[in-house]
Amino acid sequence: MIEEMQASVREIIESGAGLTDRALERLLPSADQVPVSIHRAMRHSVFAGGKRLRPVLCMEAARTIAGRDALPEGIEDLGSAIEMLHTYSLIHDDLPALDNDDLRRGKPTCHVVYGEAIAILAGDALQTQAYEALAGLKCPAAATIEIIRLIAQATGTVEGMIGGQVLDLEGEHHQPTAEMVHAIHRAKTGALIRVSLVTGGIYAGAGAEDARRLHEFGRKAGLAFQIADDVLDMTQDSAQLGKTAGKDLTSEKMTWPAVYGIEKSRQDAAELIASAFEELEPYGERADGLKALAKYLVERTH
Repeated sequence: MIEEMQASVREIIESGAGLTDRALERLLPSADQVPVSIHRAMRHSVFAGGKRLRPVLCMEAARTIAGRDALPEGIEDLGSAIEMLHTYSLIHDDLPALDNDDLRRGKPTCHVVYGEAIAILAGDALQTQAYEALAGLKCPAAATIEIIRLIAQATGTVEGMIGGQVLDLEGEHHQPTAEMVHAIHRAKTGALIRVSLVTGGIYAGAGAEDARRLHEFGRKAGLAFQIADDVLDMTQDSAQLGKTAGKDLTSEKMTWPAVYGIEKSRQDAAELIASAFEELEPYGERADGLKALAKYLVERTH
C-alpha cells in the first residue's frame, strides 16, 4: 500500500513538475536575453531543482473541483507564477542579511554564484514576472482579479509570507513559544501553500464553499508541511536535505520541535493531515491526489 502511494505521488509530482517547467521555460526571459546576468541568476534559482510542490498542489486542487481528468487549460501558468514567487522568497531568504545560507536544493545559492546585488534584483524580477504571468491567465476576468488579490495578500505583510519572514527573523535568539511558532508557520510557509490550493480551485470554477474547504485543507496541510520541514532540519544531513542542515538550531529559530519535541511534532503533523482530509470528503475520489500529497509530506519525516 505504501509503495502504491509513493508511486502515485511520484507520478503526480513528476507530471505536475513537467508541466510547470515547460511553462517556466516559456514565461521566463532566456539566458541570453540582455541583461544576461539577471536572467541567468533568475534561471539558476528557478531551475535548481525541487518538486514544484506548490504548482502541483494548485493543479491537484483544480482536479478536485473539475475532475481527475479535467485539468483546466493554462493552469500551468498559474502554478508557474506561484513557483516564481516561491523562488524569489528563497533567494531573499538565503541572503547574508537573512538566513545567510550558501546551499539550496543541493546547489550554491543565487548570491554565492552571482553576488548579493544581482541576487536581490533576481528575486525582485521574479516577483514582477510572476504578476505579468498572472495578468495573462486564461480564465474569466473576475477569477483572474480574485486570484491576483489572494496571491498578493498571501505574499504580503499581514498573515502573509513577508510578514512571516519578519516574525521569523525577529524571533531568532528568543525563547520559542507556541503562539509565536504558530504565527510564523501560518504566515511564512502556510500562506503560499493555502493560496496555491485556493487559487487552483478558483481557476477551475470553485464556488465560495469549495474555496473555504480548500483554504481549511491548506491551512492544516501547510502547517503539517512546515512541521515536517522543522523535523527534517533536525534529523537529516545536508546531502539528504539539499540545503544546510541544522540551520534552525544554529540560528536559534522558533520551530515546532523546539517547543514540542520531535516525536510530538511528528504526531501533530499526522493529526493535522487527518483533520485536513475531513475537508475533502465531499469530493470523493477527485481529491485522491491532494490526499496522497499530504500524506507524503508527513511520512517523509520518518
